[in-house]
Amino acid sequence: MNPGYEIGHRYRIIRSLGEGGMANVYLAHDMVLDRDVSVKLLRLDLRDDPSTKRRFHREAMAATQLNDPHIVGIYDVGEDHGLQYMVMQYVKGTDLKAYIKKHYPIPLPQVIDIMEQVLSAVATAHAHGIIHRDLKPQNILIDENKNVKITDFGIAVAVSQDSLTQTNTLMGSVHYLSPEQARGSIATKQSDIYSLGIILFELLTGKVPFEGETAVSIALKHFREEIPSVREQNKEIPQALENVIIKATAKEPAERYSSVNEMAADLKTVLDPERANEPRLKIQQDDNGETKVLDIKHLKADDYQPKKSTDSPTVDPSTKPQKWKKYGIVSGTLGMIVLIAVCSWWFLIRQVIIPDVEGMTVQKAEQRLHQQNLRIGKITLVNSQAVDKNRIVSTNPDVSHKTRVSTPINLTVSTGVKQLQMADYVGDDYSSVAANLRRKGFQVHQEPVYSDDIDKGQIIRQNHKKGTIVKPAANTIIFRVSAGKEPIKIPNFKNQDISAVQQFANKNNLQLTTQEKKSKIIATNHVINQTPRAGSTLNHGDTLTVSIANSGNQTKTTNIQINIPFDGNGGQRENRVQVYIRDANHNLTMEYQDITINQETTINVPFTLKQGETGAYRVVRNGRTIMSATNITG
Repeated sequence: MNPGYEIGHRYRIIRSLGEGGMANVYLAHDMVLDRDVSVKLLRLDLRDDPSTKRRFHREAMAATQLNDPHIVGIYDVGEDHGLQYMVMQYVKGTDLKAYIKKHYPIPLPQVIDIMEQVLSAVATAHAHGIIHRDLKPQNILIDENKNVKITDFGIAVAVSQDSLTQTNTLMGSVHYLSPEQARGSIATKQSDIYSLGIILFELLTGKVPFEGETAVSIALKHFREEIPSVREQNKEIPQALENVIIKATAKEPAERYSSVNEMAADLKTVLDPERANEPRLKIQQDDNGETKVLDIKHLKADDYQPKKSTDSPTVDPSTKPQKWKKYGIVSGTLGMIVLIAVCSWWFLIRQVIIPDVEGMTVQKAEQRLHQQNLRIGKITLVNSQAVDKNRIVSTNPDVSHKTRVSTPINLTVSTGVKQLQMADYVGDDYSSVAANLRRKGFQVHQEPVYSDDIDKGQIIRQNHKKGTIVKPAANTIIFRVSAGKEPIKIPNFKNQDISAVQQFANKNNLQLTTQEKKSKIIATNHVINQTPRAGSTLNHGDTLTVSIANSGNQTKTTNIQINIPFDGNGGQRENRVQVYIRDANHNLTMEYQDITINQETTINVPFTLKQGETGAYRVVRNGRTIMSATNITG
């Protein structure tokens, strides 16, 4: 499968993640939900094998019943050009086998944390009546945050040097195989517990307990030989922790933990100080049917001859046991029929109400359906004037109807509007306008510009005029948006001539206020200090105040307010205004301030005057003098 290939017109292949005996796994991108997923594809050479297809379907059906944070989620199941595929949660990381190889030795608390996560997942499966039957580190994924997830529920591996199979029974990797599976018996929950014990062994030692030249030789060791002691390899491992392995890997299933939850509860306390001196667990092992030589002296006839009682009637031993055996078989058969019927109802026949997911995002709808044990089926994309992009338009079957659990619910999803007549958004808030247009499917961008007159975030201009027909598939909407007043960084004016300060204030549209002070070290008309200090920022129209050294002549500074009227004739939106002043530091030919106004504006002008002198000002609007004064006094 080459990168770029699209499966089901929805999942674009990125790269291969791994190849197996039955299926290949790829990293893909879900173009509808915009997320990375894992796609498992049945191998080309097995697509016509009914047995393999059944096993592939069994894995999908088993995993879709399970909802646990430590089980890889199944998102979708389908067929593309004759190939069955399964879409799963993508776990960015590695499998536990590779993790052990890279990080061994693993600290004991982390070993227990990993096992507790694995046990939680298996407990969920067992609670749903699902036995994994192929538990091994290769089927346990661990992500970058050390979160564990189990995969490959119910899948049968191909026959190879490292695995055994029998008709209709998954035997699993031989290194983690329970003795009863090796003998050909059907796997039970205790079989999974045995595999969990072997996984714990490998986490603690970095290797499996038994090796051999063939799969058969390894399987024989599992039901003939004791599991090697992990404490012989590492004395730091507490006996309580080794006892968990001993009990989980007992040869007889009845001697193992009765449940995964019991194993988890035992494992949880193995590092507690109270269990520091715990003795080694002894389990009476069965002889596995091996021939043994017995001492005849210890065999007595009355040990195995039936005894008669004068108080009880004689019972023919050939009839009574057979009678009870017959009843037991009948009872067991009836119980099995009832169990199968209940399981069939729960997993196949039980009906649930389809929830109302219209208007939801696909992700939210998926969660809501999963709560009802339903899953997403085919997704159809349509344009919609009424429903926002990536929201559910309708479902098939319709909402409020009942259907069987695990039924795929087909969704119709909005791709937004097909086209739209552009409105006039100038003066509107960009955030709300952009969010509304994006919900309809448009690409929206902004070009921020500074503005003294328009509030930050308001739209100043748009690239498509009002009334223009725009299409999400072809047109990008661009708005010029006010970034507010431009911040002006204030330099250090100390020791500079007041004329340099005035030029800076004029250029940046700042109000300049001066104060005179006597100074023996600063030259006349040079800056002693300033407010705000150097490095601060101001906006257009703000006031900059400086103290300047005087020559000893007595001066006084007076602030004069000048009200400048706005001229809106001819539809003008802006007036350009220049202000000229005369005082001790300025003459009427020196421009004091250059501003742009869009309404009547009041400015404060400081006049520094020597005793007996007067000041003057002149205001020019759009090139014409509109007001002046020549009698400003201190």
